[in-house]
Formats: sequence, C-alpha cells, structure tokens
Amino acid sequence: MMSSKMNERKKKIVEFMREEAYKPLLYSELAAVLDVPKEEMELFSQVIRELEQEGSIFRTRKERYGVPERMGLFSGRIQGHERGFAFLIPDDVNMEDIFIPANGLGGAMHGDRVVVRINHTVREKNRAEGEVINVLKRANETVVGTFESNSNFGFVVPDNHKLSSDIFVSKSDFNGAVTGQKVVVKITTW
Repeated sequence: MMSSKMNERKKKIVEFMREEAYKPLLYSELAAVLDVPKEEMELFSQVIRELEQEGSIFRTRKERYGVPERMGLFSGRIQGHERGFAFLIPDDVNMEDIFIPANGLGGAMHGDRVVVRINHTVREKNRAEGEVINVLKRANETVVGTFESNSNFGFVVPDNHKLSSDIFVSKSDFNGAVTGQKVVVKITTW
C-alpha cells in the first residue's frame, strides 16, 4: 500500500514539474504549491529525496527543484573508456549518447549513475559533449587490480580497463600488499 502511494506521489510531482508553466521551486515553495499537509511533510521529504537519488528531479545550487530535461540536464549511466573519456548512456532510450571528455567526469567512474549538462555539440560529428555535474549512485565500491607502490604511497591499476583512473592508496593502508600483487581495494574517498 505504502509503495504504491509513494509511486503515485512521485509520478504526480514529476508530471507537475514537466508542465510548461513550471519554474524551479524551493523545497518550501514546492510543498506549499502542492498543498502538502503538515503531518505528511516527512513523507514528502522522503519522496523528494528518492526522486533526486533516482535522477528524476534535480536540485540546483540555489536549492531549487526541477526535472533535469527542462534544465538542460540528462541522467543516465557512465560508460567508461580505457583512454579516459566516457559516454553518458541516457535513461531516455530515444536520445543519443553524450560524449564526456576525461576532464568532464568530475570523479565519476564507469557504471555510475550521473546527471550531465551538455556544454556544446561538435558540429562535424553532430555529437553532444557534456560534463558530469552530479553523481547519483556509485557503481564501484571496490575495485580489483594490480598493486604498485613506492616509498610514500601506492596505487591500484584496475583490471577493468573501463576504469581508466588508478586508485590512490596511502602508505598506512597497504595492509601488507606488495608491488605486483592482485588486490581488492575499497574506495573510501572519491
């Protein structure tokens, strides 16, 4: 019962934000416009958080909420490339992939769910190019790779070539690993 009510509320909020007349609103303004009763504010807050985590809605730096596509933003999954760049595979199956240069990944890795802003379109290839502005869900909590070290720090070269960045390991976290060993590293800071 509760999940169907939640899904119904999510759907209504997203439909409302997709209306032509909608302009991004603050949380308090959104609650007021949707006439959310005081006793349902906690549930409303949970619905907004879930919609944001799913990438269905987006919160701007100015704390206003809207649907990504009306803000020139797109959500989807990152598909990495061994040369460092990636593509956004959009949730909208009718949309072309978006090229993300290595310096536009913002720490996102292969498989992560993200929100991307299109910066420009390369005319000769007619391909959109963008940058990651928010990571919604991380796909890689742990990474398997080969450990390499020097006297002050170490790093793990991932076995999965779509993860193009080496993972830094501080000397205090070596846990007995030596150069050349196959290891599993847990990512603690992105």
